[in-house]
Amino acid sequence: MDVNCDATRRRIGHSINVLVGLTLAMISLAQGAGAQTQSTDSRTTRVTSGTEAYQTLYLANLTQQNDMNDIQNDLRNMLPKAKLDLISPQNAISIRATPEDIQLAQKLLADLDRARKTYRITYTITDSDSGRRIGTQRVSLLVISGSKTQVKQGSKVPIMTGSYDAGTPTQNSQVQYQDVGLNIEASANGAANGVEVRTKIEQSSAAEEKSGMGPQDPVVRQTVLEVTSALAPGKPLLLGALDFPGSTRHQEIEIVAELVR
Repeated sequence: MDVNCDATRRRIGHSINVLVGLTLAMISLAQGAGAQTQSTDSRTTRVTSGTEAYQTLYLANLTQQNDMNDIQNDLRNMLPKAKLDLISPQNAISIRATPEDIQLAQKLLADLDRARKTYRITYTITDSDSGRRIGTQRVSLLVISGSKTQVKQGSKVPIMTGSYDAGTPTQNSQVQYQDVGLNIEASANGAANGVEVRTKIEQSSAAEEKSGMGPQDPVVRQTVLEVTSALAPGKPLLLGALDFPGSTRHQEIEIVAELVR
């Protein structure tokens, strides 16, 4: 009987030891798993918060240096923590920033880097004498919105500005050349219902009379028209008219703008 009681007590003690061991093991595993989970979450947050990416953003339409500088300044103002560098030869901007800032920069470039409109600006210069048309000159320019186009037609007139070694066999004269003829500058900016064009037309010619400063110095006659006008595509507009003093000559300048693309 005593033998049976001892055996029973040993079996109960062994079962208790096994149960305690299993419980301690489960508690240890749970603590280890919790510690591992906490460490992984902390590391992920730390990596995510400190992540920076690098990307090169290419400009497809804006190629002028001033335009690229303006876009770079806009990005710096909107993304003060981003590191930006302008790569002018490649028409590109490199950016080192968070993925969120890079996405914002891409959206901004998509809004700003758009193809500009191109206009054909045609000037018609009509000369008349005593009410009779004696000549018409037409000049057409292609102007991209936001830029300027210039055309010159004429010749260069020499003007003596001085001399050195005067009265000697090696006397030399200093000469400058002045452009005479027709000079047109046009710049365009797209508007809601058409295009705004800024025009500067300069006409000059050498007169027959000579300057009182010396027989070698010519007299240059000059007419300048500078005006900004709002144009509806395809509709001509009279920019100005001019009567020449001491004569019956009359001149009119007309402009028309057409959207090319």
